[in-house]
Amino acid sequence: MTHISAKSEAGFSPAIDAESVSVGHDYIHNDPSGKHMRLNAHGLLKDKSTGGVVYLNYTGVVDITPELGLILGGSPDAKSTEFGVIEMRFETGDETLKELETSTFVGAGRFVYEHGKPAVVEYKISKVTAGGK
Repeated sequence: MTHISAKSEAGFSPAIDAESVSVGHDYIHNDPSGKHMRLNAHGLLKDKSTGGVVYLNYTGVVDITPELGLILGGSPDAKSTEFGVIEMRFETGDETLKELETSTFVGAGRFVYEHGKPAVVEYKISKVTAGGK
């Protein structure tokens, strides 16, 4: 991972607008069946407004599809993939962002591919909340 950014939607609290402070690390391995990849990614971000540093970790299982194979293989026929599911966790010493640590987040991610450019991984993250009665 060469760059990570995290930006909350308007009205979300605690608000975060952060960029990576170093190269991220992702550990990916295929299941023996060859049908799925297991993700475990880590990175450090710095919030633009508070200056607080946030450690980000996400894990997930991705289906190995022909479309994913084209992207990972650098094929000129590659195109964006469908969404897969991840779980995301945050850690920080910044008191204004501390609530991120005690919340549960899930996300949908995909590879976005534009011809002639490197593939980008995009995630839409949601906070899990208790349901009403």
